Amino acid sequence: MTIKYSIRTAQHADISAILALFADEVEAGRMLPRDKEKMKEGLQDWRVAVEDDTIVGCVSLVFFNEVFCEIRSLAVAEDHRKNGLGKKLVESALELAKERGAKEVLTLSRAAGLFERCGFQVDDIHNFPNKVQQDCQHCPFIDCCDEVALLFTIKGSV
Repeated sequence: MTIKYSIRTAQHADISAILALFADEVEAGRMLPRDKEKMKEGLQDWRVAVEDDTIVGCVSLVFFNEVFCEIRSLAVAEDHRKNGLGKKLVESALELAKERGAKEVLTLSRAAGLFERCGFQVDDIHNFPNKVQQDCQHCPFIDCCDEVALLFTIKGSV
């Protein structure tokens, strides 16, 4: 059975479904919660995977400056995992980053293998002091972080 997804920019009507998509992960402490108001302000930086009008995956970009951004909030519904959708969402986010002129894309993840298959290289989070200062200092998991920093360099960006 072939599953067909479309990946598109998130819309205001999608916010509740996006939050519900990773609610279990947030509750289990595997993802950080996202603020609904901040999501509304940055919807142009969110992509959703849709199957039969149901959101089954999401990903977002957060820009630190014009050329450096981070992939965040990658989530795929449990019954849609292991079929390449996570990779398609990452590729969609990378394409958006490239369109916006980014040169480097960071991610912090426990799924390092997925990102490595997308061309990311393992790095050290301390090489990104802006990220650490802006986000990590306020993270409830700062003293027990088990995520891996990975970096993607966009080739051909101006």
